[in-house]
Amino acid sequence: MSAAARSAGAATDLDAPGEDPREESIGDLFGRLIDDGKSYAKAEIDVYRQVALHRAGRAKNGLVALVAGAILLLSALTALVLGAVLGLSLLIGPLLAGLAIAALLVLAGGLLVRSGLIGLRALKGDEEEKKALARGEGRP
Repeated sequence: MSAAARSAGAATDLDAPGEDPREESIGDLFGRLIDDGKSYAKAEIDVYRQVALHRAGRAKNGLVALVAGAILLLSALTALVLGAVLGLSLLIGPLLAGLAIAALLVLAGGLLVRSGLIGLRALKGDEEEKKALARGEGRP
């Protein structure tokens, strides 16, 4: 088989599966480029949405603990004020009772607030998420 025949055979083999890409018009190429760009943008938006939903789900428990801790701290302040008022009225007993209740509520509230703040760290993302992003599964 001559070189020209091989060349002609190769051209027909390449043309057999579909159209020659060189025959596409500029308008078709730009249309395909725009469609590809839209698909890419939608995929990127979906990745950002999934990352945000994942982080919000992990942070929800921390936020609940934070709110519960804040409520207990407010209760501790109320107990302290009531204890001081009652303590001033009797000058001994009710003040110590108010301080004991306030100390207990401050301790419980402080632990809940600390737990809540640790839970809110999930908004930064964890090591598993960072590894997945590094592997190219998407990037925030």
